[in-house]
Amino acid sequence: MAAGRCKNVVLAVALTVAVVHWLLVHWWVLIVLGALAILAGGGWLYQKQQQARWEAVRAQGLRYELPQLDALHHSQFEDAVRDLMHRDGCQNAVRVGGGGDLGADVKATDPYGRHWVIQCKHRRNGLAGSAVGTPDLQALNGTARQVHGADIAVIVTNGRVTAPAVAFAKQQCLHVIDRHTLGAWASGSRPLWELLRAVPPPRKPTAFS
Repeated sequence: MAAGRCKNVVLAVALTVAVVHWLLVHWWVLIVLGALAILAGGGWLYQKQQQARWEAVRAQGLRYELPQLDALHHSQFEDAVRDLMHRDGCQNAVRVGGGGDLGADVKATDPYGRHWVIQCKHRRNGLAGSAVGTPDLQALNGTARQVHGADIAVIVTNGRVTAPAVAFAKQQCLHVIDRHTLGAWASGSRPLWELLRAVPPPRKPTAFS
């Protein structure tokens, strides 16, 4: 058995020496392989850059009409809100909705450094669905700043919002995106913060300032 192992080692060494010798003689093969590797890597990088450019164009041109939003599942509605925030320049926009989300369905940081926490209330029947009420705003108010560190706390719906809920939101410096405002935001090119009143000032100077 030991003799067999030694024979295998000798064969492996001999094969390695032969390959190295062959490559030294045919050195141009290494150059060709290196060039092919560089071309393959360059092609992969170019493809990724093109994909990133396309995603940027797609995101900037993202539009939704209200019937499209009405037809979504509630989780898809959260995805749409996330994508709209991303379109507006919030590159870290993320959907966090689900069990135990503690009142946050979408989180994002805008180009001005402000942290957004958004609670989504999708109504399959739009205006005919149940209205967003004060308890929904109270739940957002209880966690958005204390738990999630929001600078701007928002509730967005494709349905209705009760008058008491709107009054409570004003008292607590919360923002309500009702169906009308949602339609303007989703179908246009203006970022959400330009459609809201009394948003906090930028945290940092940016190219947008």
